[in-house]
Amino acid sequence: MLRSLEEVPLPKQAFLSAYPNASLPDYRDGRLVYETNAEYFEETAKAFRDQGVRLIGGCCGTTPKHIEAMAKALADRTPVTEKTVKRRTASVSVQADRPAPTPLPELARTRRSVIVELDPPKKLGIDKFLAGAKALHDAGIDALTLADNSLATPRISNAAVATIIKEQLGIRPLVHITCRDRNLIGLQSHLMGLHTLGITDVLAITGDPSKIGDFPGATSVYDLSSFDLIRLIRQFNEGLSYSGKPLGQKTNFSIGAAFNPNVRHLDKAVERMEKKIQCGAHYFLTQPIYSEEKIVEVHEATKHLDTPIYIGIMPLVSARNADFLHHEVPGITLSDEIRARMAACSGDPVQAAKEGIAIAKSLIDAAFDLFNGIYLITPFLRYDMTVELVRYIHEKEAAAKERKVVHG
Repeated sequence: MLRSLEEVPLPKQAFLSAYPNASLPDYRDGRLVYETNAEYFEETAKAFRDQGVRLIGGCCGTTPKHIEAMAKALADRTPVTEKTVKRRTASVSVQADRPAPTPLPELARTRRSVIVELDPPKKLGIDKFLAGAKALHDAGIDALTLADNSLATPRISNAAVATIIKEQLGIRPLVHITCRDRNLIGLQSHLMGLHTLGITDVLAITGDPSKIGDFPGATSVYDLSSFDLIRLIRQFNEGLSYSGKPLGQKTNFSIGAAFNPNVRHLDKAVERMEKKIQCGAHYFLTQPIYSEEKIVEVHEATKHLDTPIYIGIMPLVSARNADFLHHEVPGITLSDEIRARMAACSGDPVQAAKEGIAIAKSLIDAAFDLFNGIYLITPFLRYDMTVELVRYIHEKEAAAKERKVVHG
């Protein structure tokens, strides 16, 4: 409190006031206890007076003895009429030893860009996950996106697996950050940790509520909304913490945001996009889309925006998977036609996977000439499916370039 007052000038038409706690609280036997003795408040009162405070009292943990000690200390002192204000000097620098890769939104502006989501494991073994990450990397993805306990189900920390794939496999991680699991202190600490690890690509999202997961009693925090989190990350890029204090360095996060086009009123969803852009979002990832018409509709509704969009496409693996996504997962809608196609393959998992791939390829075809960014979501660690789709995209891109050369 005193340090804050050092930076506050004397107001001309108001009084500064201060009501400090007796001390930091200690929790003992079910109650809060404050240790500071009353004599300490004598010196505290003098220090507040020297900073121009005119109204002085006590808050949590203070007793009549504390107030008596403060009154005694100030009995023969008059209020100050002038003070020297301490000016905050922000020491901010940019790390020069960590050249950041080309930001994902810049990639999507200039060429075809493919990113793939691969959920961190629910159990402690990561061999299959790493095999999938390597296979996708070899197929030619630009980044591997890592969900943050999607569907409110606990998984290995995405920051941990992001560090492993970055350092061991040379894969660029895109780390999702939800507002559900961390309070404001935890979110700021998490961002500082990601910066320290050299992770610059993040996706700021609200997060599925805890009640849809399988952990009864788990609570959702939501100190911040996704809009607030985007603002916080932008502030980090300016070298400032949530409270405005200097961080000593500027971060260089590339800020992704979520866009759900599977709504009744698409114009309202686009308004939310525009608000996120104002907050600092650099690009968007959509929820999975299962309609070619919806992809065209999204393009028409967003073509006035310069901010790149990665169209989300997730291959289906079965009729049950299709029904679950449609009926139970927030933000995902499947057409009757798509569900009927998957239902026709019931009882044949191999044919169902092939049909899911065929549907995904038709969606890629619809998005290909409208959006540079494609965001593939891997179902159930079935990375063989997304590897096939990545290769399909690159083959399609190569064929398009060849036609362009021929018809020059």
